Amino acid sequence: NNLPIGVIGLLFAVIFSAAMSSTSSELNALGSTSVIDFYKRKIKKGASDQHYLKSSKLFTLAWGILAIIFASYLSLFENLIQAVNLIGSLFYPIVLGIFVVAFFFKYIKANAVFIAAIISQAIIILIHYLNVIDSAGVFTMGFLWYNAFGCLLVVIIGLLIQAVSKVKSS
Repeated sequence: NNLPIGVIGLLFAVIFSAAMSSTSSELNALGSTSVIDFYKRKIKKGASDQHYLKSSKLFTLAWGILAIIFASYLSLFENLIQAVNLIGSLFYPIVLGIFVVAFFFKYIKANAVFIAAIISQAIIILIHYLNVIDSAGVFTMGFLWYNAFGCLLVVIIGLLIQAVSKVKSS
């Protein structure tokens, strides 16, 4: 009501350009990191720079499609706070568990923690799937509890894997 019509349009253009700039930077960084840290080291070693440039563009496209799918999924939630808490509760507990193991259980080796993290992530996703399917049934857990449960899973499974690998090596 207080701004002239042209200034309102300019304000919207500035907001959209800032959002597009941030998004393109993020997608390009993800594409480049995927090529340098994963593709170049593990899949296609010693290829030409032109090949890696094309691969980076394809990875950027793939990350963009994944971001669109992710954003479409988030629009199904009632509010953004709930969506952020749910997504965080699905993935952050594993990272927290890795840090807890690194700080307090130094005798657990990297391979044991890696395997424990993968198993724990699969269990957390399975628990969430069971909660969604059977929301009023026997198996229910609030999604904020995934954080504590997932962290404990990483520590316990890491301890078990390290103990088993120590027994096998002796």
